[in-house]
Amino acid sequence: MPTDLKQQTSSSPIAGLPLRLGVVSFVNTLPLIDGLELLKDVSLHHSVPSLLLDQLLNDEAEVALCSSIDYQRADEPLIVLPVGLLGCEGATLTVRLYSASPIKHITRVYCDTDSHTSIALMRIILKEVHGIEPDLIDYDAREHVANNKPIDWPEAMLLIGDKVVTDSPPAIRYPHQLDLGAAWAELTGLPFVFALWMAKESIDPIRLATIAAVLDHQRRHNIERLDHIVHRRATPRNWPGDLAGEYLKSRLAYEFNERRQQGLELFFDKAAKHGLISQRKPLNLAAM
Repeated sequence: MPTDLKQQTSSSPIAGLPLRLGVVSFVNTLPLIDGLELLKDVSLHHSVPSLLLDQLLNDEAEVALCSSIDYQRADEPLIVLPVGLLGCEGATLTVRLYSASPIKHITRVYCDTDSHTSIALMRIILKEVHGIEPDLIDYDAREHVANNKPIDWPEAMLLIGDKVVTDSPPAIRYPHQLDLGAAWAELTGLPFVFALWMAKESIDPIRLATIAAVLDHQRRHNIERLDHIVHRRATPRNWPGDLAGEYLKSRLAYEFNERRQQGLELFFDKAAKHGLISQRKPLNLAAM
């Protein structure tokens, strides 16, 4: 942390206004957010990844853990806080395409509406690796509903988050599955970044510095106590303890580094190439 950030953080009170953070409540975000709810001057606003950008743009949150593709799609300039991320270096376990038929024969996919980034990643993988561009249908994976009709197990569907484990589709129904983190690593040799801490470019720099320091400290603290987090937070959500431990310790990545930035930049490049974003914005990182 540079000197100016230390000085801003230590000498600038929050002035009675809680730091408003938009967060995701999946098990995979616990290393980033667990314990923040105990801080007196922090207010957490929970939602699914696909809705956090709206919280940010509507000033319901000052910083939010947004889907990475939403950095490119936002109507206002955003800034990324490189104090943590949600990513992977390979298979994720919880970002998965299920299909009753071979992947190359898929004609439509029912897409979990919780994440914009996973849908964009799937489209890139299916186009570049399998040469297909299936139709996409919004799917409420919690309620098993699409187009206002109940659909228990579509022919092909994309699921993300805890429901992949706690509401797992029957394997016999889906003999063909694709872990999108693994597919990206095989395609590019790089990590993938699903979500980032973002703020409006217009955020007050002192509040930005304060929030960045809080988030950085909490992530570092949580990484040292993952077993405790698994026992206290993951197993009560119907995650098997050993699977949750392996998931958080080995499957996922939480630190912002150069290789993960390279993977993020390549994702943005491919999103532009395939028309998934209207323009390719340069990555604007807050100086830490």
